[in-house]
Amino acid sequence: MMLNLLAQATSQPEHVKSALLIFSVDLAYLIAVVFFCFGLKMLASPRTARRGNMVSAVGMLIAVVVTLFDQEVLGFNVIIAGLVVGGLVGLVWARWVPMTSMPETVALFNGWGGAASALVAMAEYWKYAGDGFVIRGDTAFSIGLSILIGMVTLTGSVIAFGKLRGMTVGGVRLGNPIMFPMQHLVYFGLMIVSIVLIAVVTRSPAAQWAIVLMILVSAVLGVLFTLPIGGADMPVVVCLLNSFSGLAACATGFVLENTGLIVSGSLVGASGIILTDIMCRAMDRSWGNVLAGGFGQDTATAGSTQAREGLTVRKMDAEEAAMVLEAAQSVVIVPGYGMAVAQAQHIVSEMANVLIEKGVNVRYGIHPVAGRMPGHMNVLLAEANVDYELLHDLDLNSEMPQIDVAMVIGANDVVNPDARDNPQSQIYGMPVFDVDKCKTVMVCKRSLNPGFAGIENPLFFLENTTMLFGDAKKFVTEIVAELKQK
Repeated sequence: MMLNLLAQATSQPEHVKSALLIFSVDLAYLIAVVFFCFGLKMLASPRTARRGNMVSAVGMLIAVVVTLFDQEVLGFNVIIAGLVVGGLVGLVWARWVPMTSMPETVALFNGWGGAASALVAMAEYWKYAGDGFVIRGDTAFSIGLSILIGMVTLTGSVIAFGKLRGMTVGGVRLGNPIMFPMQHLVYFGLMIVSIVLIAVVTRSPAAQWAIVLMILVSAVLGVLFTLPIGGADMPVVVCLLNSFSGLAACATGFVLENTGLIVSGSLVGASGIILTDIMCRAMDRSWGNVLAGGFGQDTATAGSTQAREGLTVRKMDAEEAAMVLEAAQSVVIVPGYGMAVAQAQHIVSEMANVLIEKGVNVRYGIHPVAGRMPGHMNVLLAEANVDYELLHDLDLNSEMPQIDVAMVIGANDVVNPDARDNPQSQIYGMPVFDVDKCKTVMVCKRSLNPGFAGIENPLFFLENTTMLFGDAKKFVTEIVAELKQK
């Protein structure tokens, strides 16, 4: 229908042509927005999430195609070349990146979104140079805002990528909070400088020095924004950077006076902020606590399987674990980032299916901040074709005392009872799964190393807890083999 309207518009008198073009373009953007809204709604459920992605993608395709036709941005040769190259890069990237690297990939995607918005705003600004910088004040303001948010998103996401990747720079592990004296003072000082620069550009669009300085200051702000964030808060930061990428796109939409970009950017920005707030609530931490940084360590050294003096660790092999699981009537599996590292989601799903066939009531306990990005465990288990009806959140806590076995696979902080019982703990108040209240707890983990929060977990030393030390994929594979023999 849109193509028909566009075709009709080109064959009409000028005034009619102009009206038809405006109507058809705005109608196309409205249709795209409807697709976006329905796509977002579908993402709320694992059952419809994949279809929601496709619906949103169709909406974006409509918006992109109409924009290219309306603005006559590029020739068809360049557009087709861009589609082919971009499509191939995306396809190779999707095939090449393992599920364990999805968090840092998402961080990079956020950064690229910010970079694209900032680059478009810069290009639009210097396009006005040939016209003597005849720019309206609101447009100049939007350009400054787009560059600020876009560059912060870009450099902040690059640092987030390094943290999630566990990279080391100059002997310093990026995954740990990186602080220096007067860091927050420097950060807020640069924020004030950036605001002043936006005001300068708004009043004097020809001040190119202010734009150049804005680019540099924004890049440094992004680095300082992410450096102090520790591993435990990275899921929240990924959400916030996602929101920033949307806000940058929205600002660029005002620069280009493009309705589709304004609306889509607003949707991403708003949904990202809502998700950030949900994640903060799930960790019982305020935005200020998260952004102040200093929470969570990235452990690089090989951990020990021996308890320190005064504590006892009980160990179990695969055969014993299989006997306990087979004898249970109810089992809850609580996965964490360790399952992702071991790529054990498929064998864990197979183990659950074997137990279900034996009449065991098996469910999964999915914590909102398990893993290193929002929904990390949901994505992994969906990849392993786990029925979404088996996935449960913290509401399972009311049933924990009646559950026979809680099997924790690579999770740590989200099952730490200190969050519930120890007011002196850094994570006190954070909602966690009360697996310690189950009759038996089995923890599959490589070592006794602390989790992202860098805090020892007393769960490992309780009388009803046994440790299954080793690679999760290998250990669960041995359990499945034992279960199939019985």
